[in-house]
Amino acid sequence: MKPDDFESQLQRQPLRRIPAEWRKEILAAANVNRRNRSIREFTFAATTFRGLLSTILWPHPRAWAGLAAVWILILAVDFSMRDPAPGLAEKSAPPSPQVIAELRQQQRLLVELMGSSQTREAEPPKFVPRPRTARAEILTT
Repeated sequence: MKPDDFESQLQRQPLRRIPAEWRKEILAAANVNRRNRSIREFTFAATTFRGLLSTILWPHPRAWAGLAAVWILILAVDFSMRDPAPGLAEKSAPPSPQVIAELRQQQRLLVELMGSSQTREAEPPKFVPRPRTARAEILTT
């Protein structure tokens, strides 16, 4: 029997429906297999990461453990040295009228020292860029 004969014979046969029980069993097995595969992939990734970490840290494990201890100590000291100053700003009293008057006096003095309050016009630019084509002509001549 030639392959072409076999194909033509298959095409002539009517398609049969799969029994409903078989379909349910097949789909349930596929779902279980998919869940198991994702668990295997996660386990593989975890063991690969652990193996990589072991390879990196193996030559001097005591040195790495000491370095980790030093970092933990540094972080502990840093957190213990934090200043609770932001709470003080919220609890401070409003400025007295004398302080406000002094600040206004200083502001007036600053305006007098700066001169007039009129704005000056900007100076024209000293360098005016030329179009790029002009630069190319300069380079070629």
